[in-house]
Amino acid sequence: MAEETVKTDVPARMDRLPWAKWHWTVVLGLGTVWVLDGLEVTIVGALGERLTDPESGLHLTEAEVGIAASFYVLGAVLGSLFFGYLTDRLGRKRLFLLTLALYLVATVLTAFSFSAWWFFLMRFLTGAGVGGEYAAINSAIDELVPARVRGRVDLIVNGSYWLGAAVGAALTLVLLDPRLFALDIGWRVAFALGAVLGVGILLVRRNVPESPRWLFTHGRADEADKLVGEIERQVEEQTGRKLEPVTERIEVRQRGTIGFGTVGKVLVKTYPKRTLLGVGLFVGQAFLYNAVYFTQALVLSRFFGISGATVGGYLVPLAVGSLVGPLVLGKLFDTVGRRTMISVCYLGSGVLLVGTGLLFQQGLLTETTLTIAWTAVFFLASAGASAAYLTVSEIFPLEIRAMAIALFYSVGTGLGGVIGPALFGALVETGDPAAVAIGYYIGAAVMMLGGVVEIVLGVEAAQRSLEDIASPLSASTPRVSSKAATRSGYAPLPGTSDYPSASPDDQREVEAIITALQHEPLTRAELRARLGAVQWGPGRFAAALRQAVADGDVVELGRGRYRSR
Repeated sequence: MAEETVKTDVPARMDRLPWAKWHWTVVLGLGTVWVLDGLEVTIVGALGERLTDPESGLHLTEAEVGIAASFYVLGAVLGSLFFGYLTDRLGRKRLFLLTLALYLVATVLTAFSFSAWWFFLMRFLTGAGVGGEYAAINSAIDELVPARVRGRVDLIVNGSYWLGAAVGAALTLVLLDPRLFALDIGWRVAFALGAVLGVGILLVRRNVPESPRWLFTHGRADEADKLVGEIERQVEEQTGRKLEPVTERIEVRQRGTIGFGTVGKVLVKTYPKRTLLGVGLFVGQAFLYNAVYFTQALVLSRFFGISGATVGGYLVPLAVGSLVGPLVLGKLFDTVGRRTMISVCYLGSGVLLVGTGLLFQQGLLTETTLTIAWTAVFFLASAGASAAYLTVSEIFPLEIRAMAIALFYSVGTGLGGVIGPALFGALVETGDPAAVAIGYYIGAAVMMLGGVVEIVLGVEAAQRSLEDIASPLSASTPRVSSKAATRSGYAPLPGTSDYPSASPDDQREVEAIITALQHEPLTRAELRARLGAVQWGPGRFAAALRQAVADGDVVELGRGRYRSR
């Protein structure tokens, strides 16, 4: 295809959109894949003890349970690479439909496993579908969500993994009860239910559009402009707010596909320190997650005598705590900033895991206190892990975004995710608490190393446009004027970029709150309803209200009532 240079205002138009029902459709249609992943991982973890039962129909050894987890992760690694390449080549929408279809077929066939080799194969294919989802979904969400809320939305979406984990753990309490299901039936039903949820997601996902940003860099600028116009029309109808025109444009040379040589050159030569950052974050979170979480049921069974039928009860609070982490901390990634919050989450979770290992090694933990310790670790770790996907999606150019996510996920998960479950499975099988504690120390060290890498090389991308953080490869004129800042791995400082900030939107929201309170005091709920603040986006109303109070323009009267000063 001959290259054609065009000017487009698509990025600026997408970033200035107020939060609307349309954005929730995107989040629900795309983000719920992490619910499936959490469901898959938890079901296997909780089923570990049951699958070793001679009457289960598989009769795996404890080591084979760990191997099955490694097959799942290996599939996710290879799937992310293959489908990540296709995502940048063929578009986001085609791939997030294809990868979900693969997941559905493979997880249904897992329910019909008749031997260890078949179970391993289906776990591999299921992982391939989920791995492909990571690249396609993170790319699409970040390119469709406004910059001012990208951090918290990404963390909420990635953190929804733990909602699936909680649901999976709760399901096992019923499905593994021998009074309700035979020993060779309950675990099969657990896998089949994942497919039912996947079908529902597929139906919603059909309404999610292609990324306009991907379209305008692949010779389809007119289609991108038309699509954004339709999105703007829907948002105006849903919010009742007339959108202001934008003047910012970016000039790009429309081109076809990007080869692996170009991808390698960008990662190694243009952004070498950002590449090291991505590897550090992904290896740390992958080892901690996969090593600990895949074998939790085995630990509870081997050291505390918890049966497979009741182990889910210990996993539910852990999953809930891990879900709360990104929900509570997510907004801070947009306000306090990426570098501070990611380093705190990585280092903090590592320190807590060291403490857990020491107490476990000394025999000072019960099944209840161990669960509490795990919950504290994953409260921070889950937010940090979610931010790892956010980071690599933000800091590389649009044309290689999906491939970058796939590469870092593959390298990190290949090193930490494949080795971790097999290693921990073998350590648990020894029956020695000291051996398991060593695994905890290794996981903590790798996680803390990721935190140090973030401190040294972290990119501050909070509330910045994607094109501002990393110029598209097809841009005629780079949007970042500080080449040294870009090559060093750090985001440009304020003033080194000509891309608009999100501060005008912040101020408009604060002014709207002040105006609404001029005539009469209102409760927080009344104020939110009067302003239609649910349309502003996750956390925006709370942040604007806090700012108005901090500036002295709004006074809190007590019991959640406010008035203008």
